[in-house]
Amino acid sequence: MQKKIFLLCTLLFIFFMQFSEAHSATLRVGGVVLNEHKAPVEDVEISIIYNDKVIATTQTTNQGTYFLEAKIKDNINPNDIFIELKKPTYKTIKKPIENILKSKLPDGSVIYISSVNEEMPREITPAFWIALIVLILTFALISFEVMHRTVAAFLGASLLLFISYTLGTFNDSFFVISFEEAVKSIDFNVILLLMSMMIIVGVMKKTGVFQWLAYKSYEMSKGNVFKLSVILMFTTAVVSAFLDNVTTMLLIAPVSIEIALMLNINPLSLLIPEVIASNMGGTATLIGDPPNIMIGSFAHLTFNQFLLNLGDVILIILIVNVFVMKFFYGKEYKKGKIENVEELLKKLRDEYKITDKRLLTYCLFILSFVIVLFVTHGFLHMEPSIAAMIGAALILIISGVDITEMMEHEVEWTTLVFFMMLFIIVGASVQTGVIMMVASWVKNLAGNSMVLAIILIIWVSAFASAIVDNIPFTATMLPVVAYLTETIPDAGNTLWWALALGACLGGNGTLIGASANVVTAGISERAGYPITFKEYLKVGLPAMVISVAIGMIWLLIGG
Repeated sequence: MQKKIFLLCTLLFIFFMQFSEAHSATLRVGGVVLNEHKAPVEDVEISIIYNDKVIATTQTTNQGTYFLEAKIKDNINPNDIFIELKKPTYKTIKKPIENILKSKLPDGSVIYISSVNEEMPREITPAFWIALIVLILTFALISFEVMHRTVAAFLGASLLLFISYTLGTFNDSFFVISFEEAVKSIDFNVILLLMSMMIIVGVMKKTGVFQWLAYKSYEMSKGNVFKLSVILMFTTAVVSAFLDNVTTMLLIAPVSIEIALMLNINPLSLLIPEVIASNMGGTATLIGDPPNIMIGSFAHLTFNQFLLNLGDVILIILIVNVFVMKFFYGKEYKKGKIENVEELLKKLRDEYKITDKRLLTYCLFILSFVIVLFVTHGFLHMEPSIAAMIGAALILIISGVDITEMMEHEVEWTTLVFFMMLFIIVGASVQTGVIMMVASWVKNLAGNSMVLAIILIIWVSAFASAIVDNIPFTATMLPVVAYLTETIPDAGNTLWWALALGACLGGNGTLIGASANVVTAGISERAGYPITFKEYLKVGLPAMVISVAIGMIWLLIGG
């Protein structure tokens, strides 16, 4: 009896499945979602709604693409099928799926196919204002030195996440940034690069090489402190053009502090001009600064194009800023004047020696290997952090130093935490459309005027990069500049150079404007000479304004 019941159920199941398949079909929908600047929008929730029921959902990829598949009845009414696109800070779109193509396969099954490409406009929600207020508040706390910059950034990032998971849980319009989005906004390429180079520099310190370099630099200047500052500025700029400026400052800053202490002058009189020069040098080449790498990749510009178009103007800017630095630090340089230069050089020659030549040989070999990887990382499709990590790992093994001591005393954890928190705050500004609003304003105001486009792009990029990280801002501006380049007659690559000059030189405006600034401040603070926001601002902002003005004039006259 049980066998008969089982057999009957099986036959009924097979009959039902066949009947069901004969009266069902597959619906496949795919497409791409873009924002107002024709850039892809990721993590958009896409839903297919049939007879007022959600039958399939997915999310867009980082390229803005999506694909959905669902089972539906064979004979459908197209007016009953809708697609819905939802993402916080964007306007929700719900519309019928049009242009559905029906096709029968050889096995008798039916497939409905449609492509829906959509442009999602931004919506100013409470989340927008929360992100903007937290960004301004964090900047204000750092500017007026109400608290340490790391604490201010930590507070800002924490507030954004806390509001998102309290108010944002009950009302989507208050949801600023998810934990997953916050983690994704942290550029671990930067974090791991910094940590690894700090380890390499920490081991190299033990060889006495930085003290020896300080002596050699002073010997080259023949006792003239201003001349010494010029040598260090040009050295920093040239090295920054082929390495990233953060790595350059990690190598140069310890030397500069040794020289300043040797001459009894404030180390800031050497460090601040150097970090300003490093941001200038990084502007001149494709690999010198992250915004340039992004611009080169997006616009298909080569290393030689960057060097030929920006090298001359950066040299002019650097020479002008030598005299700007003399204006600010001339009195400090005079304090380091030594009557008997030869006697001091003899003393330094005896004191500032290489203490471990064998370890130094290993360190220089590994550092050279890392530099080669830095220069060729584009060809290898390797992130710069990977090059630094393998170098740090090898140098730790060969040197045999205590890893605990190295992590505690040489790695600037305060600086790294500051960067991570700042990345989250800037990421929230990107997610909610704060930065896109600035880009849209530039696009609408520039119109078809080449002169206005150059002026707006270079100055807006400069001041925006002085406040927020120039990497996400550059990413937002790329499609805007591409659009203006296409619509403005005879634009050529000029607007790309305006973006590069503004985004890179703008980092000199404030202490938090560029990664190299923050790293240098951390090294100086550990040595007992903290760089305050105000102290950097009084030198960095004029240097930025003068530099950007020269760059603007250069572009306007067709340089």
